Amino acid sequence: MKFSVLASGSKGNSTFIETNETKVLIDLGMSSLYIEKKLFCLGINPSEINAIFITHTHVDHIAGLKVFLKKYKTKVYLTNKMYEELKDIVNNYCIINEDVSINDLEVKTFKTSHDASDSLGFILENNNQELVYITDTGYINSKNHELLKNKDCYIIESNHDVSMLMNNPHYPHHIKIRILSDKGHLSNIDSANYMNIFFGEKTKQVVLIHLSENNNTKELAYSTMRDKLNENIKITISSQDEETELLEV
Repeated sequence: MKFSVLASGSKGNSTFIETNETKVLIDLGMSSLYIEKKLFCLGINPSEINAIFITHTHVDHIAGLKVFLKKYKTKVYLTNKMYEELKDIVNNYCIINEDVSINDLEVKTFKTSHDASDSLGFILENNNQELVYITDTGYINSKNHELLKNKDCYIIESNHDVSMLMNNPHYPHHIKIRILSDKGHLSNIDSANYMNIFFGEKTKQVVLIHLSENNNTKELAYSTMRDKLNENIKITISSQDEETELLEV
């Protein structure tokens, strides 16, 4: 299983994941043209995408969906509540009620906690390799901790440095409270503390996503996570404007 974070941040999010038989996107929050260009850069024709999984319906996760679906008719996997918001643009879809199998890819879902109608995280499995995808959540429910432990790779939100956020004069107090709430976003230390719980003998790498351009730095996100992980676990920082290399799970 290989993957590339095509874009991640407050302006838009999308991640490409492939196995020998299957190619999927998680979210499509940049323009369709941007996503198409990034896929072509990886040697992928957008028409080859088998499925698009939606974490939630905020615009930075679905902005390019309408145009992309008009061109490629890709099947969208989402919850009932998400579909109710997107039914005007989604025709080929599957409501996620349980685990999903697409060719050689198995996908499990779990609930996240965000100020959207519904929100999901994903565990993708192929050939005994497991990748966890968690973004836009104020916390990770303890009932899911055992499910999330000792996976090969984690793509996890590391949105903000708490001190930077609280001292940012351009953010109103109510926005700060929203971001810090249980329906908001994981801070650097939140993410690092969760990874300290989750990582195990199988864990080889962690990719940090959804970094705030205003309330975080790559250096702070990296150092906070590095302090909690074994030195042999690779840490990659995603970018708003550049895709990561094609990484192997």
